Amino acid sequence: MARQLLTARLERKLLLSEPAQCFHLEFSVVDAERFDFAPGQFVSMVADDALSGKQQTRAYSIASAPEENTFDLCVNRVEGGFFSNLLCDLEPGSTVQFHGPHGLFLLKKPMTDGIFIATGTGIAPMRGFAEWLFPESGEDRSEGRHFWLVYGTRHETEIYYQKYFEKLAAEHHNFHYLASLSRPHEGWEGLRGYVQEHVAQVVTTRAQHPHSGAVASASEEGGFDIHAYICGLNEMVSANRDKLMSLGWQRKQIVFERYD
Repeated sequence: MARQLLTARLERKLLLSEPAQCFHLEFSVVDAERFDFAPGQFVSMVADDALSGKQQTRAYSIASAPEENTFDLCVNRVEGGFFSNLLCDLEPGSTVQFHGPHGLFLLKKPMTDGIFIATGTGIAPMRGFAEWLFPESGEDRSEGRHFWLVYGTRHETEIYYQKYFEKLAAEHHNFHYLASLSRPHEGWEGLRGYVQEHVAQVVTTRAQHPHSGAVASASEEGGFDIHAYICGLNEMVSANRDKLMSLGWQRKQIVFERYD
């Protein structure tokens, strides 16, 4: 059975990184007054590839929380990539077809503390989680739980949405933002190394000095008091899963989405 195709119109386009050719794209769904999805889900973009004579489909995590009939994407240009180049070359007013939302990369219920772990454009669903938990207007949905975003990339120019997350951490005592570079320049004063190293530090520190009302990473009756949400390339996802399990975590505590 064919999936229902919807039409998205590009309303706004921002360049997040010139060296990485990464763009923030804001779409409206022209076919609907509302486009409902859960933070963490993805849409599948569809277009005809004249060169191959085939229809191409590519999944992209939504980089925003649901709001009326809109959704955002975070896309970086890939050499020879049909869809990445198509989307990066779009100008406001252009349209593209898609279907969705899809996916089970969702915040667990009931709400627990969480560690968001991402590299590169894997930051997209984490921005969606953050916007939903800590909306600019409306009620805080975090329920007082603590959330750590551990974001890793190679260079400082590739730290996407940095100002947004820094502002969020400054305004909310229970949101913690850690950005780490694997190839920092000499003047970089932030964290260095791979994300799993800093994830291990968060887990260890939290277990030694739990915040008020929390227990260590052992499970509570009926569930866990903390989950990890990982989005990125397979190697990074596997490294963080292995690290967490070596610290005594169980598989059910670790939710992940790979995009390679």
